[in-house]
Amino acid sequence: MPRFVVEADGGSRGNPGPAGYGSVVLDPVTGETLAERAEYIGVATNNVAEYKGLIAGLKAARELDPDALVLVRMDSKLVVEQMSGRWKIKHPDMKPLAAQAAKIMPRAQVTYEWIPREKNKHADRLANEAMDAGKRGKQWEPSHSSAALDASAARTLATPQGPPGDAAKGAAAVRAALASSSSRTSATAPVFADAGADTLFAEPGSSAAGTVPHPVPQPGQVSPQPTAAPTVGWGPDMGTPATFVLLRHGETALTPQKRFSGSGGSDPELSAAGRRQAAAVAESLAARGTIETVISSPLRRCRETAQAVADRLGLTVTVEEGLREVDFGAWEGLTFAEARERHPEDLQAWLDSPKAAPTGGGESFASATRRISATRDRLLAEHAGRTVLLVSHVTPVKILVRLALGAPPEALFRMELSAASLSAVAYYADGNASVRLLNDTSHLR
Repeated sequence: MPRFVVEADGGSRGNPGPAGYGSVVLDPVTGETLAERAEYIGVATNNVAEYKGLIAGLKAARELDPDALVLVRMDSKLVVEQMSGRWKIKHPDMKPLAAQAAKIMPRAQVTYEWIPREKNKHADRLANEAMDAGKRGKQWEPSHSSAALDASAARTLATPQGPPGDAAKGAAAVRAALASSSSRTSATAPVFADAGADTLFAEPGSSAAGTVPHPVPQPGQVSPQPTAAPTVGWGPDMGTPATFVLLRHGETALTPQKRFSGSGGSDPELSAAGRRQAAAVAESLAARGTIETVISSPLRRCRETAQAVADRLGLTVTVEEGLREVDFGAWEGLTFAEARERHPEDLQAWLDSPKAAPTGGGESFASATRRISATRDRLLAEHAGRTVLLVSHVTPVKILVRLALGAPPEALFRMELSAASLSAVAYYADGNASVRLLNDTSHLR
């Protein structure tokens, strides 16, 4: 099945003002331009122009092949989130445009990905050419276009980019492998093995673990004879991944009260319940028998949890400063309701932007992400191919999962992470990451 990348953009000089859109269909393997669309649409808002660009790009992809799988890349978070179904569409001008875009191709064939503006230059340039043409009283013509992906931009479609473990890195390589595999084994589909509890922390070497069987006969076809051994995974064998098993510490006295408890507070110890949780997770991990190294946040609740596990496994604990919880500033020890009552504007800003820090000089999510990403990269280099237990806190664990999924920052508020819960992420040699487990508390029941 063919695969296309659609990049789309729209702009308005005035918002609302003279507006235009641009969109381009690309080959995901080579970065080759397959189709371009641009149009001056008169006076409109940025968002209307962006949706118009999306519609034009999807139509161009459909004209090339109505059965293709399409990855839409846009720098408009609004359009990406709304079309992905994560944000509601409230504006009356947006609803019919979103409905029109959704009908162009079956929903199962289209996925959406946000990209920064600097990676959407081709579509942006087409939109500006359309607005320039409109200023002259004309419409954009393909023969007058100067928009083109430069060599480095083209390579980003086919070559993994970014730090290891970010979902953006390796995604293009997986799409390329899928396209290649599709051309070799038509009428096949990946079949994922039923991974039991013992295999979640030790997956095969493919970056998308599973088995592609021999071609499945369609109705009316003669069953083909096997000509080669089944292919394992979606692409080349990437070797044994580094697997980070992520353990949130056990309860403290503050945990049941849902109070902010970061690295700038009282550094509480585990409660009696927390110690029981630590013992239970230690028994569970001992039964699995896959943990090779134990690394902990420097905060007491994590070190105590990590020590309980390490003692049971016969390992030592290494303390890693980068795994500490964020500093919640003046909110330390407060409930969410108390923080909202005392610092309503600061709390709302924190909820609205990852760059906003808690009251009193705490650490923003953006700053924490940089710290945790650097820690992840360093630990991956030190523990390639190994299964490592990282004992940490809510925010670091959620950030590692968010980065692996390529989810937006607001996803941090949409994950549940219980005390003494286990999550797991596998990191492959091609830079791709696979979330294997999230918030498992079965060992506590």
